[in-house]
Amino acid sequence: MNHAGGKKQKMSEETKKAPAKGGLEDVVAGESGISLVDGVQGKLLYRGYDITELADKSSFEEVAYLLWYGRLPGKVEFDAFIDAYTGSMELPIETVMILRMFPKTATPMEVLRTAVSSLGHWDPDSGNTRLDACLRKAIRLSEHITQLTSAHYRLRNGLEPIPPKPRQTLAYNFLYQLHGTEPNPDWVNAFDVALILHADHEWNASTFAARVVAATLSDMYSSVVAAIGALKGPLHGGANEQVMKMLHEIDNPARAEQWVKDALSRGVKIPGFGHRVYRTEDPRATILRGYAEKLAKSTGNEKLYQIASEVEKTVLSNTKVYPNVDFYSGICYESMNIPSEIFTPIFAISRVVGWTAHILEQWGKNRLIRPRAEYIGPVDLKYVPINRR
Repeated sequence: MNHAGGKKQKMSEETKKAPAKGGLEDVVAGESGISLVDGVQGKLLYRGYDITELADKSSFEEVAYLLWYGRLPGKVEFDAFIDAYTGSMELPIETVMILRMFPKTATPMEVLRTAVSSLGHWDPDSGNTRLDACLRKAIRLSEHITQLTSAHYRLRNGLEPIPPKPRQTLAYNFLYQLHGTEPNPDWVNAFDVALILHADHEWNASTFAARVVAATLSDMYSSVVAAIGALKGPLHGGANEQVMKMLHEIDNPARAEQWVKDALSRGVKIPGFGHRVYRTEDPRATILRGYAEKLAKSTGNEKLYQIASEVEKTVLSNTKVYPNVDFYSGICYESMNIPSEIFTPIFAISRVVGWTAHILEQWGKNRLIRPRAEYIGPVDLKYVPINRR
């Protein structure tokens, strides 16, 4: 609170390191060799590999190896990696018991935040800070967040969790455990691509939160819980859910143009458009557009895709704002019968690979992250006793 007589004073030029910018926009906070977002050219690289090529030729498990170990694996080491990866699937029974205790009003992201925190108690490498132990924790977290999401969804709907199938991919097992039936191969492929595309994206809000906590030399589970807390916020995760609400509200391709124009005239932000970094189309949106069209046509959701196409056309003809990854991912998920309430946990299923890669990188050359703020409040105020105020 400002008091009468107090004067305002900004941080001195000697103390101020750089001009303050809202939301730290374009401020480079450190170095990383994990991913590169080229906002001008509309490119995303993981460890030097273009995301477009990885989505076309790789798998989520191979991308996870790339992000964690810094290189693509050879066949023998990848086979050994897969054995360890799929061998970490089962949730601790204690965590399943906790899932059963949550009230039905608890949202999936609230449950994920608390359940992931509990996992640290049952991890056999708890307290072990060696690199090999931390890599095992990263693998377990990747698998367990997948299991937590599907298990909680089933329990919330009066169904029992389903154990994963050994040596199947994470994409396969998530769809299998969610629906309880053999998943459509096209769905598995599309879901695997979506996981690849969401695995990392430089120092976004949740990744930065994870690195800040890791920089204090806290544990990996605490760092990931911090990231989940950041992802839970509607300004970070959840945009694809808002896209689906919009498309269902429009309901008809013929209404899309006028709906968008009315929204823009009121200054309403269209969900799924715009990005802090990209100045052209998000390359992930380019890839998912094709999958959304294919899945929508094959599952009877073609009208949703047609509405989305009309929305995109109208936005682009009236603004310079391009679609981002969230615009088409929701159509893909809905076509796979995935409920919108777990769209954001799916983001975490993928992004935990990036979070843990960044945590490991932070520890590799650690320094406490402690930025300064530009002070704009009063100075030289004099204390007045309470009975005279």
